[in-house]
Amino acid sequence: MKQNIHFSGIDPELPPPAEEPDRQLYFAAKCRQWADAFTKRCGRRPTACIRTFGCQMNSRDSEKLLGVLKQIGYEETDDEQADFVLYNTCTVRENANKRVYGRLGYLNAAKKKKPDMIIALCGCMMQEAQVVEKIRSSYRFVDIVFGTHNIFQLAELLWRRLSEGKMVVDVWEGTDRIVEDLPAERKYPFKSGVNIMFGCNNFCSYCIVPYVRGRERSRRPEDIIAEVRRLAADGVAEVMLLGQNVNSYGKTLDTPVTFAELLKQVDAVEGIKRIRFMTSHPKDLSDELIEVMASSSKICRHLHLPVQSGSSRILKQMNRHYTKEQYLELVERIRRAIPDISLTTDIIVGFPGETEEDFLETMDVVERVRYDSAFTFIYSKRTGTPAAEMPGQVPENVVKDRFDRLLRRVQEISSEVCGRDVHTVQKVLAEEPDDHLAGYLTGRMDNNTIVHFPGDESLIGSIVDVYLEESRGFYYMGKLAESRDE
Repeated sequence: MKQNIHFSGIDPELPPPAEEPDRQLYFAAKCRQWADAFTKRCGRRPTACIRTFGCQMNSRDSEKLLGVLKQIGYEETDDEQADFVLYNTCTVRENANKRVYGRLGYLNAAKKKKPDMIIALCGCMMQEAQVVEKIRSSYRFVDIVFGTHNIFQLAELLWRRLSEGKMVVDVWEGTDRIVEDLPAERKYPFKSGVNIMFGCNNFCSYCIVPYVRGRERSRRPEDIIAEVRRLAADGVAEVMLLGQNVNSYGKTLDTPVTFAELLKQVDAVEGIKRIRFMTSHPKDLSDELIEVMASSSKICRHLHLPVQSGSSRILKQMNRHYTKEQYLELVERIRRAIPDISLTTDIIVGFPGETEEDFLETMDVVERVRYDSAFTFIYSKRTGTPAAEMPGQVPENVVKDRFDRLLRRVQEISSEVCGRDVHTVQKVLAEEPDDHLAGYLTGRMDNNTIVHFPGDESLIGSIVDVYLEESRGFYYMGKLAESRDE
């Protein structure tokens, strides 16, 4: 969905407006003047490259950032030697930070050859004060630094850099603002993420997200539905509702609305064929939500339900607000209402104080739930979180052994579970050409399982009937059935 900026109604010679989004549209117009002059001088449009690290929230932010850059006049490229390079960073785990620092070394060399290159950093990593200080002191070639709370200011920050010629650092500690009606450039024409809320109030003891994304704030339901309707009118078949904890949606609104009620409103939008959402915190998943999922033909039979640990003792230390028994009982309620549900999860191994007995409790949950897939992580100490100061940090060799055992069992179960639909016809959203097989497409079933099947690229964006010929453990090989849902 492109929301084009109508520059004809903006006078960049006047002082900037105070209100958003008019203020950003004004600065986009000023940047557009610069881009037009660049094009006349160089005989080509300026190029922009965005690299995204992290979660779906970051991916959606990058679509918004790219939308602004394209309206300004930049041409998108995958080449990191572009005229404008932006890293949208993640800081959930320490190695994410190391990756960014490593890439900055490459950009430093590139900028020495191309001094007019503009390098920008944004996202969660930039919300850490020590990171920003390191950028200021050790990476002086970086031009723009901003965080998660003011991504809507990209045009203004870029204009400051263009006009002032020095590093611009603008990182907010927090905000309650949600700026609507700025352009976005979707990666896929047929599916889109939709932010329904920002921030997190959970403060899990291992997690830095509440500190870098801020406190929960929900978008108004009427703004969300208006966006979904625009997407549907633009040909989008599938939407993914995004939030750090979608189950707590609506609590900050003047008139509270539950996530289940919002789902009903999205379900009613004509043209939308599939609805996904993430992430769900087990402590907030209501019976009302289960009922809405069970009664809807559009809400996908897939639920990502992070357990993190199977030990009630460790869960308490993690500040997760549920026990092993409560989690398993929730899974039972979900499966009773939606027997064909696909359940996926996140699991952390090696949390401070984790014993072998604690780990075996996690293995027990894996055996009993039998997840379709699980994202397994070795605990990563994040400075500034309570867990980083906890005693009992588990030795690396012990953690590695447990991680390997868990991963092996998760993969075995996933291979068994994901093959349950073999030799049946299933609805598949054709998403893109297959990376490895010429003449094949890759798509996803309602339950998020990947399917590869022969097909023409004209099918991309359509939901098609596919006969699942063979299960390959984590994906299917199939062939087109006769009927097709346009």
